[in-house]
Parts: sequence; C-alpha cells; structure tokens
Amino acid sequence: MARKLVVEADGGSRGNPGVAAGGSLVIDAATGEIIAELGAYVGIATNNVAEYTGMLEGVRRALAIDPTAEIHVRMDSKLVVEQMAGRWKIKHPDMQKLAVEARSLIAGRPVTFEWIPRAENSRADALANRSMDMKQSFGL
Repeated sequence: MARKLVVEADGGSRGNPGVAAGGSLVIDAATGEIIAELGAYVGIATNNVAEYTGMLEGVRRALAIDPTAEIHVRMDSKLVVEQMAGRWKIKHPDMQKLAVEARSLIAGRPVTFEWIPRAENSRADALANRSMDMKQSFGL
C-alpha cells in the first residue's frame, strides 16, 4: 500500500504584485508528523504566482521523500485548486506556465487537491510569510 503524504501549501504577496513567496509543509498522513517545512521566495510577483510556487515546491519535496506516495494537496487558494482540477480556465500567461509545470510534475501520479478555509492553512501561511520577511528561500 502506498504511503500517503499531505502537502499544505500557501502563498502571499505584499502589494500584489509585490514581495512574494510560497510556503508549504509535507506531513505523513498516517502519523501527522511534519516531515518538511519550506519557504520559496519568488521576488516581485502576484499572490497567485506565489500560491502556485508554494504548491509546486511542496509537491516536489513530497515526491523527493517518496516518489510512489499518494499526495493530497490542501490549499486555501480556490483558484489553484480549481485550475489544477481542470474546472477553471487559466488565462494569465505566468499562471499558464506554472500550471503546465505542475501538471507535468504530477502527470500519472496519485495527486489530489482540496480547498480548505484560510483559517485551516495557518502553518503554510506562516512559512510563506517567513520567506517574505527573510526575502529568501529555506528548506528547499
């Protein structure tokens, strides 16, 4: 039976566009143990680019931990969740590139996406904010 990993991801931008970063954590679904905490500094970008970045880095790390794992991504970005599920169109060129990158990364893998309320995503939000404060990535 495949290992199950949960990726909680978020992103933020101070100014939109402004200083931006994504944050994510990888959790062992069976034990609840946090296996990795990541901050991905983007530079000047929109909130949506930061959200995608947080998700991408979290999924990359989960796959590095266990390439055969089932991955469940939880985010408070309805836009990213709906676009990755194929229900919403992607019009912005920067977002299209990130979506192609994400789809390529997860192609043929058991990856699911779930929208969660912002209040349930505080750990990933804190990691994104830490990366914005430091103006650098960590844990990658």
